[in-house]
Amino acid sequence: MISYLRSAPFTGAPNESGQRRREKGLARAGNARPRYGMILLAWRFLQYQKESALAHWFCARTADGRGGTRKTMIVALARKLLIAFWRLVTTGEIPKGVALRQA
Repeated sequence: MISYLRSAPFTGAPNESGQRRREKGLARAGNARPRYGMILLAWRFLQYQKESALAHWFCARTADGRGGTRKTMIVALARKLLIAFWRLVTTGEIPKGVALRQA
């Protein structure tokens, strides 16, 4: 799963200087279309899955109402959704509170 997530556009950008290693945030390298699509999917997920655990997590983290926090947390939610969808496909584990309907 780790190698799959590294091919997704939500990988970390390491900053290595001498002995010090830390994350600078998310890298913007690679194709922007999948990143843009996942962020749109995250906003739609919040709109239609309001009772899910991930939506409650997002609302709790962005309770301060600042725009910068929402912008950062929507990218984090998109990454969490990517992981949740990967688990759904591989193991069949449905994320908590997500309502699925039949096709």
